[in-house]
Amino acid sequence: MSLYTRRGVSAQKEEVHKATEKLNKGLYPFAFCKVYPDFITGDEEWVNLMHADGAGTKSILAYLWWKETGDLSVWKGIAQDAIAMNLDDLLCVGIYDNILFSSTIDRNKRLIPGEILEAIINGTQEFFDGLKNFGIQIQYLGGETADVGDVVRTIAVNGTMAARWKKDKLVTNEKISAGDVIVGLASDGQAVYEKEYNSGIASNGLTSARHDVLQKYYGTHFKESYDNALEEQVVYIGPHKLKEEVAVGNSNISVGKLLLSPTRSFAPVMRQLLLEHFDKIHGLIHCSGGGQTKCMKYLHSNFRIIKDNLFNPPPIFQIIQRASKSDSREMYQVFNMGHRMEIFVNEKDAAGIVSVSNQFGIEAKVIGRVESSTKKELLIRTDQEELVF
Repeated sequence: MSLYTRRGVSAQKEEVHKATEKLNKGLYPFAFCKVYPDFITGDEEWVNLMHADGAGTKSILAYLWWKETGDLSVWKGIAQDAIAMNLDDLLCVGIYDNILFSSTIDRNKRLIPGEILEAIINGTQEFFDGLKNFGIQIQYLGGETADVGDVVRTIAVNGTMAARWKKDKLVTNEKISAGDVIVGLASDGQAVYEKEYNSGIASNGLTSARHDVLQKYYGTHFKESYDNALEEQVVYIGPHKLKEEVAVGNSNISVGKLLLSPTRSFAPVMRQLLLEHFDKIHGLIHCSGGGQTKCMKYLHSNFRIIKDNLFNPPPIFQIIQRASKSDSREMYQVFNMGHRMEIFVNEKDAAGIVSVSNQFGIEAKVIGRVESSTKKELLIRTDQEELVF
């Protein structure tokens, strides 16, 4: 049993999928988000979407950082995490504007004071204000903030996005076909709209990252930061402390900063691509939960996906793998490992997609291709090995 499983989490969320298997799959079962008829007005040319996600256990890392440093600004990053994990899912069905957002914050009031709530709520609005500079309008409609210390050990930061969109401007993944190439947008680096280097960690796999990278010190001093029923052998078993600095390129960055890099939203890039290259885009995948295997859930037919020109894993993933001693199979199923957005297009259109991404300071390249097959299959090929899923 993997460390990930022993900690009570699942990269593939099998039990969640089983629990929801009888629900309506929406109008387009292979689209990245569920798409429903326009229940609001009954217009057959429009659709409705409502999507929920959040920062996950990354908020616990923010709590640890805040306790060690007193730095409240870290909570703005958690606000961005909750937004980007919603927004970038919506981008994958073609939605980039006129979006509504409602936040849900559950806290243990004994441990999380009001100033943290203010930092999260103000950080939410600040992020939306920044997106408006790129033509992306998201209206913040408040939400629910609850004191539920009997349920939540520290804090949970989540949100829900809703949109009404033209049916003929959706990306449903039904155009993915053999012969397509896959353009990957890098998860790390510094986009023109980011203030500092982004490690690329996003908001998936943070339970694993936290316990595998950080020292026992955190389990001893912050019992509220983990499930006390876990086996001691899987709790904070790493070599690092949050403020410890490691080399990243020509700079030194703390382990805490790398783990807490706010989830990058690709919204500015994707808005331009969807406005200028919509007809060229056959499919979109956000490599979130499930990492590089995420694409397998959204294939409408039997295809072999071959990813054989991946980005080198950014330093944060190398740190996690060294600390956890996880094999590559688990790493590629849990983490994005270097790119978080996949765009399926004809080979002749790939260069134009790459060029737009580069204009925003985000590296992009063809990372793989689609082949016909007798079954749905994913092959990941690196310099060292070949993984088949």
